[in-house]
Amino acid sequence: MKIAFHGAARTVTGSKHLITLKNGNKYLLDCGMFQGLGKDTDVLNRNFGFDASTVTALILSHAHIDHCGLIPKLVKDGFNGKVYCTPATKELAAVMLEDSAGIQENDVKYENKRRVHDGLPYLKPLYDTDDALAAMDHFVAVEYNNWFEIDENISVQYKDAGHIIGSASVHLKIKEDGKITRLSFSGDVGRYRDVILRSPAVFDQADYIIIESTYGNSLHDNATTTPDQLLQWIEKACLQKKGKLIIPAFSVGRTQELLFALNQLELERRLPELEYFVDSPLSVKATEIVKHYPQYFNDTIQKILKEDNDPFGFKGLKFIKSVDESKMLNFRDGPFVVISASGMADAGRVKHHVSNNIENSRNTILLTGYCEPHSLGGKLMAGAKEVNIFGVMHEVNAEIGSIRSMSAHGDYDDLCQFLACQDPKQVKRLFVVHGEFNVQQEFQRRLINKGFADVEVPEMHYEVGLT
Repeated sequence: MKIAFHGAARTVTGSKHLITLKNGNKYLLDCGMFQGLGKDTDVLNRNFGFDASTVTALILSHAHIDHCGLIPKLVKDGFNGKVYCTPATKELAAVMLEDSAGIQENDVKYENKRRVHDGLPYLKPLYDTDDALAAMDHFVAVEYNNWFEIDENISVQYKDAGHIIGSASVHLKIKEDGKITRLSFSGDVGRYRDVILRSPAVFDQADYIIIESTYGNSLHDNATTTPDQLLQWIEKACLQKKGKLIIPAFSVGRTQELLFALNQLELERRLPELEYFVDSPLSVKATEIVKHYPQYFNDTIQKILKEDNDPFGFKGLKFIKSVDESKMLNFRDGPFVVISASGMADAGRVKHHVSNNIENSRNTILLTGYCEPHSLGGKLMAGAKEVNIFGVMHEVNAEIGSIRSMSAHGDYDDLCQFLACQDPKQVKRLFVVHGEFNVQQEFQRRLINKGFADVEVPEMHYEVGLT
């Protein structure tokens, strides 16, 4: 058999790994969208590097867009197989993909106005809302921990990855030439001290492992709690400067963690009496879906639920749904807090909030997770003095802050703990994906020191045989 890496190869987003057997069957691990890569993003998303119609089945790790965001395009381009995932992932993917289609349609409409003015041809979205709805007909939900057969060649087991609700590491038993090869794919590994979710689960010995490396060279700061850090920023931005605190946040995972932290502050009677807006219809839907799966919460949240039946709600919280309501926030003076998607500030409503508020020194933009260096959030985090938003240059006068401890990705200690259930001597090869190249190289060295003899950092479209 062979495996080819068509995404998240020496970059963080676009997860796509294609297994091809000698009989011609092809199994795709994830089908994610590239994000935050500047002008290269659209080209990468329009070219899979393989023929979609030849893929037998898709095995999905979780519902973040950089892992599932190109499934509608895969179906549109000829894929006719099943998409396997956990029940929560299926439910989240339905709203995530429909939202992604809507964002693309709106962004292309906006971009085409500029292109007409410049005499350039129209652009089309990667897929539209109808394509996203059609893709969901291919989804099949499978519970954690149960081995199930895709066909006579391959069996799959999902284990809880502790990254977002429904996230899973993927474990395969592949039959070929009379023997069984065991391959494990980490998906995105969560944190062993996550405030909401259970820790990543242990898994059986593998022959080959594909592992993410987003924070493979760093440790998260656990010295200061998220509620304390949030309170510091709220007090500074809203109470002292009387401005707006704009928080880009991924709709699934990060938004719920922020709401939980703010709820904790209210329970402790420390939450300032302000208006707190969640301006993302997707975040509203995702939060309701998260509430459907309390069995995935850790023991701490289970105890809190006995006293507080809504750990994501608090006084002053308001959900914005309509576009008009969202626009009105830009005409209002602070102080207030806006939590809006996307987390990299590169798409969605938050991009408009940043555009309208970044030149006012009273305002603050607080980044709460990983941002690709080329994304708007990445440029702000790097200290850019000017940024281009919707084709217009803006001076960065607003204060830019970050809370580094909130990542849903494990750091290198978490990643090494995830692999601790494995005997390195039995792992024939380990592939490091889903990370910036310099980070991957550092993590590669760390893994070699842990006893893994053959550790590779595959480049884009690299294909290798597995024996």
